[in-house]
Amino acid sequence: MSLRLIIGNKNYSSWSLRPWFAMTVAGIPFEEEVVPLHTPEFKPRLSALSPAGRVPVLIDGDVHVWESLAILEYVNEKFPQARLWPDEPSARAHARVVANEMHAGFVPLRRACPMNVWRPVTTPELAADVQANVARIDAMWSDCRARFGAGGPFLFGAFCAADAMYAPVVSRFRTYGIAVGPASCAYMEAILGLAAWGAWREAAVKEPWVLAEDEPDWPTVLRE
Repeated sequence: MSLRLIIGNKNYSSWSLRPWFAMTVAGIPFEEEVVPLHTPEFKPRLSALSPAGRVPVLIDGDVHVWESLAILEYVNEKFPQARLWPDEPSARAHARVVANEMHAGFVPLRRACPMNVWRPVTTPELAADVQANVARIDAMWSDCRARFGAGGPFLFGAFCAADAMYAPVVSRFRTYGIAVGPASCAYMEAILGLAAWGAWREAAVKEPWVLAEDEPDWPTVLRE
């Protein structure tokens, strides 16, 4: 029985992107099912699959795994050949640290700059707490690249779960034209150059669903 990944709208659902991106880049086969956010079928459908009632949810037979980071850990154990975490112990530990920092933090950035793939690139004025989030992420990415990135263009050289956790941040920085340093810019180009990102974006811009709360220019909806 194949894995099934239940996700929300590709234009808006940053948490859905994370496991989808990791599994797609790693070549892990799965079926996807999009359940549009804030529609009548969303809560009944998701509540039947997960006590949390949110996306994403990975279904593997009788096993249901929700929360993006837990899904990444599950597929890493099931498909060790995909190497979703670095082989070297210190790099692997640091990858988990920065992935968990993303999972638990950067709330000001998330609130001020919701993921919105189809929005044309425009730069808003960022509050101090958002700027602090950006500075921390920029410093983190640059540090990972300097310390662990010799083997490739991603945070730890080869693509890993930490990159999947930050893929929505790359998308946000692109959408809102947020400036970062040279190392972070090169890292963003590597993520945005992946075929998996192109496939996600292509599907996202074709979606019909519009969520007012994730449209910064509401009631205007800006689309590329």
